Amino acid sequence: MKVIKRNGSEVDFDITKIIAAITKANDVVEESERMTPMQIRRIAESVDLACQKMNRSPSVEEIQDLVEKQIMAHGAFEVAKRYITYRYTRTLVRKSNTTDEKILSLIESNNEEVKQENSNKNPTVNAVQRDYMAGEVSKDLTARVLLPQDIVDAHNEGIIHFHDADYFAQHMHNCDLVNLEDMLQNGTVISGTLIEKPHSFSTACNIATQIIAQIASNQYGGQSISLTHLAPFVDPPLGARRDQVLRRAALGGGHHQRRRDASARRDPPRRADHPVSGRHAHDHQRPGPVHHRLHVSRRGAERAGA
Repeated sequence: MKVIKRNGSEVDFDITKIIAAITKANDVVEESERMTPMQIRRIAESVDLACQKMNRSPSVEEIQDLVEKQIMAHGAFEVAKRYITYRYTRTLVRKSNTTDEKILSLIESNNEEVKQENSNKNPTVNAVQRDYMAGEVSKDLTARVLLPQDIVDAHNEGIIHFHDADYFAQHMHNCDLVNLEDMLQNGTVISGTLIEKPHSFSTACNIATQIIAQIASNQYGGQSISLTHLAPFVDPPLGARRDQVLRRAALGGGHHQRRRDASARRDPPRRADHPVSGRHAHDHQRPGPVHHRLHVSRRGAERAGA
Protein backbone atom coordinates (compact mmCIF):
# COMPACT_ATOMS: atom_id res chain seq x y z
CA MET A 1 0.00 0.00 0.00
CA LYS A 2 1.19 3.50 -0.88
CA VAL A 3 0.85 6.72 1.12
CA ILE A 4 0.66 10.19 -0.43
CA LYS A 5 2.98 12.57 1.40
CA ARG A 6 2.29 16.29 1.80
CA ASN A 7 4.63 17.15 -1.06
CA GLY A 8 2.62 14.91 -3.38
CA SER A 9 5.10 12.05 -3.64
CA GLU A 10 4.15 8.44 -2.90
CA VAL A 11 5.92 6.19 -0.39
CA ASP A 12 5.26 2.72 1.00
CA PHE A 13 3.02 2.45 4.03
CA ASP A 14 5.15 1.94 7.16
CA ILE A 15 3.29 0.87 10.31
CA THR A 16 6.37 1.44 12.48
CA LYS A 17 6.06 5.21 11.93
CA ILE A 18 2.56 5.14 13.42
CA ILE A 19 3.81 3.16 16.42
CA ALA A 20 6.72 5.60 16.90
CA ALA A 21 4.44 8.69 16.77
CA ILE A 22 1.97 7.25 19.31
CA THR A 23 4.82 6.16 21.59
CA LYS A 24 6.26 9.72 21.64
CA ALA A 25 2.90 11.12 22.74
CA ASN A 26 2.47 8.27 25.23
CA ASP A 27 5.84 8.86 26.91
CA VAL A 28 5.10 12.48 27.90
CA VAL A 29 1.91 11.81 29.89
CA GLU A 30 1.54 10.65 33.45
CA GLU A 31 2.37 6.98 33.91
CA SER A 32 -1.17 6.27 35.03
CA GLU A 33 -2.50 7.65 31.72
CA ARG A 34 -0.13 5.70 29.51
CA MET A 35 -1.07 2.88 27.16
CA THR A 36 0.75 -0.43 26.99
CA PRO A 37 2.93 -1.31 23.99
CA MET A 38 0.32 -3.92 23.02
CA GLN A 39 -2.43 -1.27 22.92
CA ILE A 40 -0.25 0.97 20.78
CA ARG A 41 0.39 -1.95 18.44
CA ARG A 42 -3.33 -2.68 18.13
CA ILE A 43 -4.08 0.98 17.33
CA ALA A 44 -1.49 0.91 14.54
CA GLU A 45 -2.93 -2.33 13.14
CA SER A 46 -6.46 -0.87 13.20
CA VAL A 47 -5.25 2.15 11.24
CA ASP A 48 -3.53 -0.16 8.76
CA LEU A 49 -6.75 -2.11 8.23
CA ALA A 50 -8.83 1.07 7.79
CA CYS A 51 -6.40 2.36 5.15
CA GLN A 52 -6.59 -0.89 3.20
CA LYS A 53 -10.39 -0.64 3.11
CA MET A 54 -10.11 2.71 1.28
CA ASN A 55 -8.94 0.88 -1.88
CA ARG A 56 -6.71 3.83 -2.68
CA SER A 57 -3.59 5.55 -1.41
CA PRO A 58 -4.41 7.49 1.77
CA SER A 59 -2.79 10.80 2.58
CA VAL A 60 -0.68 11.48 5.64
CA GLU A 61 -3.44 13.70 7.04
CA GLU A 62 -6.01 10.93 6.70
CA ILE A 63 -3.76 8.46 8.52
CA GLN A 64 -3.18 10.90 11.36
CA ASP A 65 -6.93 11.48 11.70
CA LEU A 66 -7.43 7.72 12.01
CA VAL A 67 -4.71 7.53 14.68
CA GLU A 68 -6.46 10.22 16.75
CA LYS A 69 -9.80 8.40 16.59
CA GLN A 70 -8.25 5.06 17.57
CA ILE A 71 -6.40 6.57 20.55
CA MET A 72 -9.60 8.14 21.85
CA ALA A 73 -11.50 4.89 21.17
CA HIS A 74 -9.10 3.23 23.65
CA GLY A 75 -9.92 5.88 26.28
CA ALA A 76 -6.41 7.35 26.27
CA PHE A 77 -7.57 10.94 26.10
CA GLU A 78 -4.40 12.46 27.55
CA VAL A 79 -2.32 10.65 24.96
CA ALA A 80 -4.72 11.81 22.25
CA LYS A 81 -4.36 15.42 23.45
CA ARG A 82 -0.57 15.18 23.33
CA TYR A 83 -0.73 13.64 19.87
CA ILE A 84 -3.03 16.42 18.60
CA THR A 85 -0.75 19.07 20.09
CA TYR A 86 2.23 17.47 18.36
CA ARG A 87 0.37 17.50 15.03
CA TYR A 88 -0.55 21.16 15.44
CA THR A 89 3.03 22.14 16.26
CA ARG A 90 4.33 20.31 13.21
CA THR A 91 1.68 22.02 11.09
CA LEU A 92 2.88 25.45 12.21
CA VAL A 93 6.45 24.52 11.31
CA ARG A 94 5.39 23.33 7.86
CA LYS A 95 3.33 26.49 7.23
CA SER A 96 6.39 28.62 7.85
CA ASN A 97 7.88 27.10 4.69
CA THR A 98 5.57 24.98 2.58
CA THR A 99 7.30 25.09 -0.78
CA ASP A 100 10.79 23.66 -0.31
CA GLU A 101 9.84 19.99 -0.27
CA LYS A 102 7.38 20.35 -3.14
CA ILE A 103 9.88 22.16 -5.35
CA LEU A 104 12.55 19.58 -4.59
CA SER A 105 10.12 16.79 -5.45
CA LEU A 106 9.41 18.53 -8.76
CA ILE A 107 13.09 18.62 -9.61
CA GLU A 108 13.42 14.94 -8.70
CA SER A 109 10.29 14.14 -10.80
CA ASN A 110 8.55 12.21 -8.01
CA ASN A 111 5.67 14.59 -7.28
CA GLU A 112 2.63 12.42 -7.95
CA GLU A 113 0.16 15.21 -7.28
CA VAL A 114 1.63 17.30 -10.08
CA LYS A 115 1.70 14.33 -12.45
CA GLN A 116 -2.03 13.80 -11.94
CA GLU A 117 -3.02 17.48 -11.89
CA ASN A 118 -2.71 18.16 -15.61
CA SER A 119 -2.22 15.40 -18.17
CA ASN A 120 -1.25 17.99 -20.82
CA LYS A 121 1.98 18.87 -19.01
CA ASN A 122 5.04 16.67 -18.75
CA PRO A 123 6.74 17.48 -15.40
CA THR A 124 10.05 15.98 -16.57
CA VAL A 125 10.54 18.75 -19.18
CA ASN A 126 12.67 21.64 -17.89
CA ALA A 127 10.37 24.39 -19.16
CA VAL A 128 7.35 22.70 -17.57
CA GLN A 129 9.26 22.22 -14.31
CA ARG A 130 9.92 25.98 -14.17
CA ASP A 131 6.22 26.63 -14.67
CA TYR A 132 5.35 24.19 -11.90
CA MET A 133 7.95 25.69 -9.55
CA ALA A 134 6.33 29.11 -9.98
CA GLY A 135 2.97 27.44 -9.49
CA GLU A 136 4.01 26.08 -6.09
CA VAL A 137 4.40 29.65 -4.85
CA SER A 138 0.86 30.41 -6.03
CA LYS A 139 -0.45 27.25 -4.36
CA ASP A 140 1.20 28.27 -1.10
CA LEU A 141 -0.38 31.74 -1.19
CA THR A 142 -3.74 30.26 -2.20
CA ALA A 143 -3.82 27.80 0.69
CA ARG A 144 -2.49 30.12 3.39
CA VAL A 145 -3.97 33.50 2.40
CA LEU A 146 -6.51 33.52 -0.43
CA LEU A 147 -8.91 30.63 0.17
CA PRO A 148 -11.24 30.15 3.15
CA GLN A 149 -9.93 27.53 5.55
CA ASP A 150 -12.91 25.24 5.07
CA ILE A 151 -12.19 25.07 1.34
CA VAL A 152 -8.54 24.29 2.03
CA ASP A 153 -9.49 21.58 4.51
CA ALA A 154 -12.00 20.04 2.10
CA HIS A 155 -9.36 19.98 -0.63
CA ASN A 156 -6.76 18.39 1.66
CA GLU A 157 -9.22 15.76 2.83
CA GLY A 158 -10.23 14.85 -0.71
CA ILE A 159 -13.85 15.98 -0.34
CA ILE A 160 -13.41 18.45 -3.20
CA HIS A 161 -10.59 19.23 -5.60
CA PHE A 162 -9.63 22.87 -6.05
CA HIS A 163 -8.28 22.81 -9.59
CA ASP A 164 -5.41 25.00 -10.88
CA ALA A 165 -4.46 26.56 -7.56
CA ASP A 166 -1.06 27.21 -9.16
CA TYR A 167 -2.66 30.10 -11.15
CA PHE A 168 -5.27 31.28 -8.64
CA ALA A 169 -3.07 34.02 -7.17
CA GLN A 170 -3.09 35.89 -10.50
CA HIS A 171 -6.90 36.39 -10.49
CA MET A 172 -7.24 35.09 -14.03
CA HIS A 173 -10.07 33.24 -15.73
CA ASN A 174 -9.81 29.51 -16.15
CA CYS A 175 -10.99 27.27 -19.02
CA ASP A 176 -13.41 29.73 -20.63
CA LEU A 177 -16.50 28.85 -22.68
CA VAL A 178 -16.38 31.49 -25.43
CA ASN A 179 -19.66 33.12 -26.47
CA LEU A 180 -18.58 33.27 -30.10
CA GLU A 181 -22.11 33.69 -31.41
CA ASP A 182 -22.68 36.99 -29.59
CA MET A 183 -19.35 38.47 -30.68
CA LEU A 184 -19.81 37.47 -34.33
CA GLN A 185 -23.45 38.47 -34.65
CA ASN A 186 -23.34 41.69 -32.62
CA GLY A 187 -19.71 42.71 -33.03
CA THR A 188 -16.99 42.99 -30.41
CA VAL A 189 -13.98 45.09 -29.43
CA ILE A 190 -10.41 43.81 -29.78
CA SER A 191 -7.52 45.95 -28.51
CA GLY A 192 -9.77 49.01 -28.45
CA THR A 193 -10.94 48.51 -32.05
CA LEU A 194 -14.58 47.89 -32.91
CA ILE A 195 -15.03 44.70 -34.94
CA GLU A 196 -18.36 44.63 -36.77
CA LYS A 197 -20.37 41.63 -37.89
CA PRO A 198 -18.51 39.77 -40.70
CA HIS A 199 -20.11 39.26 -44.10
CA SER A 200 -18.20 36.17 -45.23
CA PHE A 201 -17.05 32.85 -43.84
CA SER A 202 -13.35 33.65 -44.20
CA THR A 203 -13.74 36.93 -42.33
CA ALA A 204 -15.73 35.21 -39.59
CA CYS A 205 -12.96 32.61 -39.18
CA ASN A 206 -10.34 35.35 -39.04
CA ILE A 207 -12.25 37.23 -36.33
CA ALA A 208 -12.82 33.99 -34.37
CA THR A 209 -9.06 33.34 -34.45
CA GLN A 210 -8.35 36.83 -33.09
CA ILE A 211 -10.94 36.37 -30.34
CA ILE A 212 -9.39 33.07 -29.24
CA ALA A 213 -5.88 34.58 -29.25
CA GLN A 214 -6.99 37.56 -27.14
CA ILE A 215 -8.73 35.33 -24.58
CA ALA A 216 -5.70 33.01 -24.39
CA SER A 217 -3.52 35.94 -23.36
CA ASN A 218 -5.84 36.79 -20.48
CA GLN A 219 -6.71 33.37 -19.04
CA TYR A 220 -5.19 29.96 -18.40
CA GLY A 221 -6.42 26.53 -19.35
CA GLY A 222 -8.34 25.57 -22.45
CA GLN A 223 -11.10 27.28 -24.41
CA SER A 224 -14.33 25.84 -25.78
CA ILE A 225 -16.18 27.20 -28.81
CA SER A 226 -19.07 25.93 -30.93
CA LEU A 227 -18.39 25.66 -34.64
CA THR A 228 -22.12 26.05 -35.27
CA HIS A 229 -21.67 29.75 -34.51
CA LEU A 230 -19.69 30.00 -37.77
CA ALA A 231 -22.41 28.27 -39.82
CA PRO A 232 -24.44 31.42 -40.64
CA PHE A 233 -21.41 32.86 -42.44
CA VAL A 234 -20.79 29.88 -44.74
CA ASP A 235 -21.22 30.67 -48.48
CA PRO A 236 -24.76 30.06 -49.83
CA PRO A 237 -25.49 26.56 -51.16
CA LEU A 238 -24.98 25.62 -54.79
CA GLY A 239 -28.66 26.10 -55.69
CA ALA A 240 -28.71 29.67 -54.44
CA ARG A 241 -25.45 30.46 -56.23
CA ARG A 242 -26.84 29.00 -59.48
CA ASP A 243 -29.87 31.28 -59.20
CA GLN A 244 -27.57 34.26 -58.75
CA VAL A 245 -25.65 33.33 -61.91
CA LEU A 246 -28.88 32.92 -63.90
CA ARG A 247 -30.18 36.30 -62.80
CA ARG A 248 -26.94 37.95 -63.81
CA ALA A 249 -27.07 36.23 -67.21
CA ALA A 250 -30.66 37.40 -67.74
CA LEU A 251 -29.60 40.97 -67.02
CA GLY A 252 -26.51 40.70 -69.24
CA GLY A 253 -28.14 42.09 -72.45
CA GLY A 254 -29.43 45.16 -70.72
CA HIS A 255 -26.00 45.65 -69.20
CA HIS A 256 -24.30 45.69 -72.63
CA GLN A 257 -26.98 48.03 -74.04
CA ARG A 258 -26.35 50.46 -71.19
CA ARG A 259 -22.64 50.37 -72.03
CA ARG A 260 -23.38 51.20 -75.69
CA ASP A 261 -25.68 54.06 -74.68
CA ALA A 262 -23.02 55.46 -72.41
CA SER A 263 -20.44 55.26 -75.23
CA ALA A 264 -22.80 57.07 -77.58
CA ARG A 265 -23.25 59.85 -75.05
CA ARG A 266 -19.49 60.25 -74.79
CA ASP A 267 -18.95 60.38 -78.64
CA PRO A 268 -22.00 62.07 -80.34
CA PRO A 269 -22.16 62.01 -84.22
CA ARG A 270 -20.56 65.05 -85.97
CA ARG A 271 -22.43 67.38 -88.36
CA ALA A 272 -21.14 67.97 -91.88
CA ASP A 273 -20.26 71.60 -91.08
CA HIS A 274 -18.62 70.71 -87.78
CA PRO A 275 -15.10 72.16 -87.76
CA VAL A 276 -12.32 69.66 -87.32
CA SER A 277 -8.60 69.98 -86.91
CA GLY A 278 -5.47 67.94 -86.46
CA ARG A 279 -5.65 64.21 -86.94
CA HIS A 280 -9.41 64.27 -87.03
CA ALA A 281 -9.33 66.86 -89.89
CA HIS A 282 -7.07 64.60 -91.93
CA ASP A 283 -9.41 61.70 -91.29
CA HIS A 284 -12.38 63.86 -92.32
CA GLN A 285 -10.78 64.89 -95.63
CA ARG A 286 -9.50 61.47 -96.50
CA PRO A 287 -11.37 60.31 -99.63
CA GLY A 288 -13.53 57.29 -99.46
CA PRO A 289 -13.00 54.17 -101.52
CA VAL A 290 -14.99 55.41 -104.57
CA HIS A 291 -13.12 58.74 -104.81
CA HIS A 292 -9.85 56.86 -104.50
CA ARG A 293 -10.68 54.69 -107.48
CA LEU A 294 -11.74 57.69 -109.58
CA HIS A 295 -8.53 59.52 -108.73
CA VAL A 296 -6.45 56.59 -109.90
CA SER A 297 -8.45 56.39 -113.18
CA ARG A 298 -7.80 60.05 -113.97
CA ARG A 299 -4.07 59.60 -113.47
CA GLY A 300 -4.15 56.58 -115.70
CA ALA A 301 -5.96 58.58 -118.35
CA GLU A 302 -3.44 61.39 -118.18
CA ARG A 303 -0.60 58.94 -118.61
CA ALA A 304 -2.35 57.31 -121.49
CA GLY A 305 -2.85 60.73 -123.19
CA ALA A 306 0.77 61.61 -122.65
